[in-house]
Amino acid sequence: MHEGARLFLELGGIILGLAVVARLAVLVGLSPIPLYLLAGLALGEGGFFPIVTSEDFIEIGAQLGVILLLLMLGLEFSGRELVGSVRSGTTAGLIDLAVNAAPGIAAGLLLGLGSIGSLFLGGVTYISSSGVVAKLISDLGWIANRETPVVLSLLVFEDLAMAILLPVLGAIALGGAISGVALSVTAALLAVAVILMVAVRHGDRISRLMFSGSDEISLLTLLGVTLLVAGVTERLSVSAAVGAFLVGIGVSGESVSHARALLAPLRDLFAAVFFVFFGLRTDPGTLLQVAAPVAALAVVSMATKFLIGWYAGQRSGIGVRGRVRAGTLLGARGEFSVVIAGLGLTAGLDPRLGGLTVGYVLATATLGPILAKVVDTLQSRSPRHQGDAVPT
Repeated sequence: MHEGARLFLELGGIILGLAVVARLAVLVGLSPIPLYLLAGLALGEGGFFPIVTSEDFIEIGAQLGVILLLLMLGLEFSGRELVGSVRSGTTAGLIDLAVNAAPGIAAGLLLGLGSIGSLFLGGVTYISSSGVVAKLISDLGWIANRETPVVLSLLVFEDLAMAILLPVLGAIALGGAISGVALSVTAALLAVAVILMVAVRHGDRISRLMFSGSDEISLLTLLGVTLLVAGVTERLSVSAAVGAFLVGIGVSGESVSHARALLAPLRDLFAAVFFVFFGLRTDPGTLLQVAAPVAALAVVSMATKFLIGWYAGQRSGIGVRGRVRAGTLLGARGEFSVVIAGLGLTAGLDPRLGGLTVGYVLATATLGPILAKVVDTLQSRSPRHQGDAVPT
């Protein structure tokens, strides 16, 4: 068969299949991320329908998916909002980092992933899925609840931590002299600080320069700037995803909603491709080998996330029912756990990191929404507790 025809047939089949699994996820009320990962497992080596010609193309699409995910994440916050969230939620955020990275680091050491692989697994267990949590808040009608700003503040802190953790982990994984690692980390921190300062002071002016009355010109300008910045940060040994995140922060004012509307379809397409590619790179056989550790890790780390939600809610004077909702919301891990693991695999770390991450995200991204809906059902059937309105 002609190679071009085979490429189009494979890509068309993959994208149509993703549409089917996304529709299935909507029907059952779950995030599509676990199903995308399963699709990648089925299409990879050792899967049921291994692809042949389009894997290289999918790899490029996966890299674009990471960049677009982080760009859209940056659009969610202005520089001022990030600075304010860090100031107000630093204590709970730092405790969140320590408590929820610990299960992954401990599990990695026990499984023999080495110190660096264990650090990456700690990153996987640390960060909640902003996408899954946001969808749950909307679907369950919890937007106006008192605990919602507390949850969002924790997510903002985690997302900002991503901009620092990615280059740090990348520099550590690539090795080299201590001075070189320190230089990469310092460059990343300086880049974050400079972009935040520019975004706070000149975000509106930058946005006016980037966006015009034409959607076509605006999209091309935003994508071009993002890819250029991503390339520059990559050359500086800082993750390209971090560069994209910083571009998103730099967009402010009315331009943010315009940018979201232009980028959302591209983000959805290439993010799905990214999850499929991560599944492609994972040997399904490793999932059986790590099934028991994954189950234990999911139980422990969802419990630690619950404790963080409870603690943060208590600090803000939220009642018992609200604290339960906050803790339950934070349990799911997803897109950024996969990003961290993907960085580790690219750097040549233990392949079991991929199997552990796939299994872990499958478990938590499935159980998290189910538990949140159970809590919602139980609370809706019981009389409203006074702790919802006043500190308890």
